[in-house]
Amino acid sequence: MFENIRLSFQGIFGHKLRSFLTMLGIIIGIAAIIAIVSTIKGTNDQIKENLVGSGSNIVQVNLSQGGIEITPSDGYNLDHVPIVDDKISEKIMDIESVIDMAKYHKASVWQGVNRGKATLSGCNIIGGNNKYIELMGYSVVAGREFVDNDYLDFRNVVILDQTSAYGLFEGEDPVGGTIEIKGYPFVVVGIVEKLDDFEPVINSIEEWDTYYGNETSGVLIVPDTCWPVLYQYDEPYQIIVKAKDTESMTSAGKETQDLLNGYIKDSNEDAVRYKSEDTLEKAKELQKLSSATSKQLLWIASISLLVGGIGVMNIMLVSVTERTREIGLKKALGARKRSILGQFLTEAAVLTSIGGLIGVGAGIGLAYFISKVAEVPVSISIPATVISVVFSMMIGIIFGLIPSVKASNLNPIDALRYE
Repeated sequence: MFENIRLSFQGIFGHKLRSFLTMLGIIIGIAAIIAIVSTIKGTNDQIKENLVGSGSNIVQVNLSQGGIEITPSDGYNLDHVPIVDDKISEKIMDIESVIDMAKYHKASVWQGVNRGKATLSGCNIIGGNNKYIELMGYSVVAGREFVDNDYLDFRNVVILDQTSAYGLFEGEDPVGGTIEIKGYPFVVVGIVEKLDDFEPVINSIEEWDTYYGNETSGVLIVPDTCWPVLYQYDEPYQIIVKAKDTESMTSAGKETQDLLNGYIKDSNEDAVRYKSEDTLEKAKELQKLSSATSKQLLWIASISLLVGGIGVMNIMLVSVTERTREIGLKKALGARKRSILGQFLTEAAVLTSIGGLIGVGAGIGLAYFISKVAEVPVSISIPATVISVVFSMMIGIIFGLIPSVKASNLNPIDALRYE
């Protein structure tokens, strides 16, 4: 075996240019496949990160009707929706894929939030606590979070995000200022922003709608204890759960949804129910669209491997013809068919394996070049790299089989007389 490999390298380096040209089809094919697979993987990872959100693993379980998210402030009949008390919260935390949760109230407001003449239109008001702020990935950049006395004394205090702070205060320091929400004064105690600065890559109007379609002109967070000042008592909560990992998001949301809906007694299909936001499924759908086009490119790139394989077969047939007398001499000295077959198969496999290794290096370089020029994400796939090298070796064995069989079947007398 090792002697065959040594002879293979000797033959390859004895005809460097011919060997390189033979390997060229394999190199181009493997490089194209590595570059395409890396781009597909990078794009899919980008899509998942866009929708799932930088590893936060958060799933919102909202009230909905007919698949459309609603809030209690929309005027729907929610008498059949139970209050999520501590007992239900404990059951949610008992779900295996859930590691944390928070309950909160939510209302969309198109008017009624103002400071003097400055008014917010299309903002969200949240009735929550510091756990909600933490799970949603907010960080306090000015002022403070809620404190125990805010809840115990039912204080009318509010935390703004940067969008609502700018809309109401236009560059002034909001902390300590007063705003009106539905006619009630609230003191601003803090300003928050998202912990991560991740921005999704947008390539179409559809993707913009997916990522930003629900954007508002700001978020205001008030303690849930003062929610009855603005809205009804005993309003149903919305839920946010944190899954133990990204792949568990779908099951965490689904199990939480089913648990909450188990307490709803109304069997009417049109009744308001809880529905989890399955961002992971959205990511998979976009990934399918991305992969469908890329798979066509893979088939096209595979054609060059076929051409490379034919080139290997051709050069091995030439090699058999050139070494006919050598083969005849070996067989005359007692070499078996198996030995001759193994020698030529090994040479074909070594030739294509070298081409595969060069192709992998070229493919990785090509992937990063495409990333820089086209500004698309890439992620090198180790399994695809390994498979490419093994596949190139298989091409050598498959396309080198016919020349190898021809060499092993030569008649030693005819081979020795060959000129």
